[in-house]
Amino acid sequence: MSKGIIFSIEEFAVHDGPGIRKTVFFKGCPLRCSWCHNPEGQSFNKELKITKISRGVCGREIDSKELAEELLKGKEILINSGGGITISGGEPLAQPEFLLDLIYELKPVHVAIETCGYAQPEVFKKVLECVDLILFDVKIVDPGIHKKFTGVDNILILKNLNTLCNSDREFYIRIPLIPGVNDTRENMEATAALIHNSKKLQFVELLPYHKFAGAKYGQLGRDYNPMFDINQTVRIYTDCFDKYNIRSRVL
Repeated sequence: MSKGIIFSIEEFAVHDGPGIRKTVFFKGCPLRCSWCHNPEGQSFNKELKITKISRGVCGREIDSKELAEELLKGKEILINSGGGITISGGEPLAQPEFLLDLIYELKPVHVAIETCGYAQPEVFKKVLECVDLILFDVKIVDPGIHKKFTGVDNILILKNLNTLCNSDREFYIRIPLIPGVNDTRENMEATAALIHNSKKLQFVELLPYHKFAGAKYGQLGRDYNPMFDINQTVRIYTDCFDKYNIRSRVL
């Protein structure tokens, strides 16, 4: 049993894997994506959050057993819907001991992980072995552009993606579509080429950028200054996946 830090639990989530799910959000992320819509998930520390109606601390330290008990309340609804529990963030793999302990406590309920893939390969492989579904974010294939807009290179991400594509674990690919950044035909074709021979790929999910993504920054006393034009129209190229017979859907 280990301790970790979370910042939110969402009930009745329907876009984080199959069925009805509970989604828990781990605090802390090694990336600094210019478009991040969960800025409260970036820091590994507790933060003051001020809204129009209240002020409080964002971030809760909790041990894996206590969190599992909280998440498993009403588990019959999740199970009967073909759903389960999704662990997101932030980046859950950035708290590996806490994550693995929590997964153990949640079994046999269906467990999905949403990850940016930025983790040491040995950590990724351990998680891959014990979850039921991976929701893997692929943002940008070009390493230079990736580092410019996320703050890190994508060497580890692409290495772990390759491991996932060659595994027997079911997974979705998630692509946040950011106008003028990664919503290019070139990036979609490069992504499709990376994943088209995968054993257990279920879907590619395309998530167009929404202007309200920056709304939370002010609550944390921070400015939102994305390195792209938020008023630009997002481009969607599903045909890049169609030609490989990869199913895609826009969320």
